[in-house]
Amino acid sequence: MSIVTRFAPSPTGHLHLGHAYAALVAWRRAREASGRFLLRLEDIDTTRCRPAFAEAIREDLAWLELDWDGPVRAQSDHLGEYRAVLDVLAARGLIYPCFCTRAEVAREAARSASAPHAPDGTPHYPGTCRGLTADERASRVAAGQPYALRLDMGRALLAVGAPLTFEEDGEGTITCRPERFGDIVLARKDTPASYHLCVTHDDAVQGVNLVTRAIDLKPATDMHRLLQTLMGWPAPCYAHHKLLTDAEGRRLAKRDKAATLRDLRAQGYSAAQVRSMVASPV
Repeated sequence: MSIVTRFAPSPTGHLHLGHAYAALVAWRRAREASGRFLLRLEDIDTTRCRPAFAEAIREDLAWLELDWDGPVRAQSDHLGEYRAVLDVLAARGLIYPCFCTRAEVAREAARSASAPHAPDGTPHYPGTCRGLTADERASRVAAGQPYALRLDMGRALLAVGAPLTFEEDGEGTITCRPERFGDIVLARKDTPASYHLCVTHDDAVQGVNLVTRAIDLKPATDMHRLLQTLMGWPAPCYAHHKLLTDAEGRRLAKRDKAATLRDLRAQGYSAAQVRSMVASPV
């Protein structure tokens, strides 16, 4: 089977060295195997994503001499597909509307010091709205009360039945524990579909069979395998790579104003020098 990888940044700012490293890893794995390298824009968050940043991503990758195969997939063009996935899960009784605000969820979690937490430290949703009757839910929706759609983790695990695993490049088979995440949000009013839902759907639709991404996303693979199994989507192999950090050991991030590729280019750095900086031979 030909390898298909992807680089899927969010156009909320300009690419920095960490992005360059991630793109190079995926590009190299595909090209060394005579496979395909795809570019996808995760632009669901319309409050932060900008067309100018989307165009800048294309320009920066071209400057790095990274070519991609086929058209660029923008998630904002496929909202109907994500809605259809939510409809399937709803028909199976696997998601429910949650009318709690973020502040209410935080207050409820704070009341219990022993409340379970997800791998990223986020407290589990306490299930306040999980037990609402169908009539109560319908009444609140009809009244225009805003809500999120949460995955009913207990029902989802029962639907799957057997234990879940994934294949990690260089490590072998790893057992998943999606219950660690609790009833995660799959859609909100301001975000029509969550990262977890969109990324698993798109990987399946685009035939991605090798997911290369940073090690901090490795725990999320448990949730992704759950959604893949619930929807009957194929399971790709995963290869989680290191994070690039600054002099203080902090992960390079847009919010910390990490030096962008555009900054480096303006300072006179060549594409070859930038590739050398991230220690990814091309």
